Amino acid sequence: MTSIKEQAAISRLLSFLHDWDNAGKVARSHILDSFIKANQGKTAPELEQEFSQGGSLFLVRLTTWLRLIYMTGSCLDKLLKSIGIFLSAVSSNRYLKEFLEVGGVLTLLEILGMEKIKEEDKKESIRLLQVIANTGRKYKELICESYGVQSIAEFLAKSKSEETQEEVQILMDSLVHGNPKYQNQVYKGLIALLPCASPKAQQLSLQTLRTAQSIIGTTHPSIVDCVLKVLCTMHLEVQYEAIELIKDLVNYDVCQALLKGLVALLIPSVKETSKPQPKILNDSSVPQFTAHLPVFLQQAAAAKAIGVLARSNTSVAEELLHQRVVHSLMAAMGNTDHSNSQRQASLTLEYLVQMFPVVEEHVRRSMGEGLYQLFLSNAEDLYMKIDSIQADILAANKVNVSKALCFSGVSHRNSSFHRGAHEPERPAYVTYFQKEDTEGKE
Repeated sequence: MTSIKEQAAISRLLSFLHDWDNAGKVARSHILDSFIKANQGKTAPELEQEFSQGGSLFLVRLTTWLRLIYMTGSCLDKLLKSIGIFLSAVSSNRYLKEFLEVGGVLTLLEILGMEKIKEEDKKESIRLLQVIANTGRKYKELICESYGVQSIAEFLAKSKSEETQEEVQILMDSLVHGNPKYQNQVYKGLIALLPCASPKAQQLSLQTLRTAQSIIGTTHPSIVDCVLKVLCTMHLEVQYEAIELIKDLVNYDVCQALLKGLVALLIPSVKETSKPQPKILNDSSVPQFTAHLPVFLQQAAAAKAIGVLARSNTSVAEELLHQRVVHSLMAAMGNTDHSNSQRQASLTLEYLVQMFPVVEEHVRRSMGEGLYQLFLSNAEDLYMKIDSIQADILAANKVNVSKALCFSGVSHRNSSFHRGAHEPERPAYVTYFQKEDTEGKE
């Protein structure tokens, strides 16, 4: 027989559940407020004591109401926080299983895709998914099997709140750890996020990709193109993360393609710089290079990334020379439409000149003594000191250090890189200077 104390506790529980079952939205909102205030941080045994061993009876009511009203968004934040108290409680495995058995994961994922639901409510949904994912491998697999990676990635791209996006990053990071069955799915989802319009989402995806890449150990073929395209960003924090990922990727099998792609970006194609401009720009008072800005931003970032790679690894620097990086850097230095491209290319070339005597010889010969001395005196500010003729000399240069390296034996003989001739395309902004096709000529 139950004691008088136990009977009283059961009576209070039944009364509480009766009040909930008969309450309207406003009354239930007040009940949830009281519940959250009184039970935040409690363990599962403490919750069971609070509910006279009937905590599951209240949880099932919360999950049922969630499925009924989540599309309307009414009281959703308080409801999700209340469910979170059960799921995040220490020793809460029983609560978690009960929540999952009624389709809790699918409901949380559906919330992320609902346009009418507030951002704050979606953030609570993400936090519950974090709790579920952190419980163990099989729960991470359940989220992924429910098309969770796609839903979560799409939400990260569309979210307008940086705080919420950071919560999503924590979830994605959790899903890529200790989840061998679906870690590749998360990895591909992060790559798919790189072209999105949200700079914060790009930044966070790049950060998480570095972790994912180290865990997976192999690269996806699309990662090179996606990362290089990110370099056209106007946001320095995104550019920084892209370059950090590039530094990691040179240690994988995509190194050759990555270096070739970076060098190619130093000389934008005629197609890229000849795209139709918006009608609003067909005005003599508006600078005509505005439409080319993304390409030039990408050019400057590529020059910067090449400098970072060359300084960190001599073998990479030598391979870049075989990719005719000196020719391409000098061409970028002649781009008078974008001063940062000139500056970054000049700084990178300065390092290569100091590092490799053969580069110094070819650059001096191509520039001429006057321009070369100006370059040596202050490479960073060279773009402010050269005139249009000197800029044309740089842009139309025909330097080919790679042939000299092969004959001189300067290159790193133990390098695992595959050598191949690479003649960059002529820069679009100097086609007026030399009309004939000079590709491949020295």
